[in-house]
Amino acid sequence: MNFMRFSVSDTAEYGDYVSGPRIVDARTRAEMKKVLGEIQDGTFAAAWIAENEAGQPNFKKMREAGRDHQVEQVGARLRAAMPFLNPVEVVDGQPQASARSKD
Repeated sequence: MNFMRFSVSDTAEYGDYVSGPRIVDARTRAEMKKVLGEIQDGTFAAAWIAENEAGQPNFKKMREAGRDHQVEQVGARLRAAMPFLNPVEVVDGQPQASARSKD
């Protein structure tokens, strides 16, 4: 957590301290425990294998929805206003290792 907080602005760090406990509560922890159980018992892996065998239809829809989410649109505008960030352009379907800066 300390490195994550070091990597963000003081405003974001403050937000983590005052808002984080309101978001990650007993209900969130219970759901995270449930997800961990699905990983440990193989449910997650079985679903991911089936998704791949079917050609990733749901994965592709979720990826597209994420790409079109308002937070991505705002983020792109903010990063464009900060040229010192040297942002990376992600092309749909490209492997992570091939991502390159926009320069």
